[in-house]
Amino acid sequence: MVLRRDEPIVPSMRSPLIVDHPAVQDRLARLRDSTTSTPVFRRLVEELGQLLAYEATRELPMTELELQTPVALAKVHRIATRPVVAPILRAGLGLLPGFLAVVDDAVVAHLGFYRDPKTLAAIPYYANLPDDLAARDVFVLDPMLATGHSGSAALATLAQRGAKTPVFVCIIAAPEGIATLTGEHPGVRIVTAAVDERLNDHGYIVPGLGDAGDRMFGSTSSVPVRTSSA
Repeated sequence: MVLRRDEPIVPSMRSPLIVDHPAVQDRLARLRDSTTSTPVFRRLVEELGQLLAYEATRELPMTELELQTPVALAKVHRIATRPVVAPILRAGLGLLPGFLAVVDDAVVAHLGFYRDPKTLAAIPYYANLPDDLAARDVFVLDPMLATGHSGSAALATLAQRGAKTPVFVCIIAAPEGIATLTGEHPGVRIVTAAVDERLNDHGYIVPGLGDAGDRMFGSTSSVPVRTSSA
């Protein structure tokens, strides 16, 4: 028997779930600090991935079964179907270990988009995911929901494979990104640690925490470069 919580009504699906637990907000504060080192930044993102995943997966359907403990038979509940978790490369990889610490047998998909520095458009460069997502719970990971272009493109790719009510997990969201995602994908549910003020002229979240990918990996650019085999 599969047990699923009552589906949330549409308005609550369109409003982000802001996880305001003290442990989440304390880690977010340290991420915002410009003096936080790369190793510490990376660890904090991973820890937030676990804390956010705990809330994001709360409505996963369960199945009831009976098993033998060392003492007696017991009725227990297991997650009914392995969910799919899709980090958006590259920064989304930082949230993945934390998510897998919560749901360790999730199917991992990968979606690659980078933001064109001039137009801010999402440019796809990689996709590896199951063929049929119609019966799966799908979670998209990306630390920053800024313009929403990459997130919306990821959700469109997943929808082509049958994903119906995906969950977008991020650390910080901007109002512009929320509007883009919920406007283009009304069924999406957003789980985040904070909704910040706005975007600046360069598409960065204000006050935000800078470029999550650069700070996480110690690099200076998120634009992929084609290399020659010669």
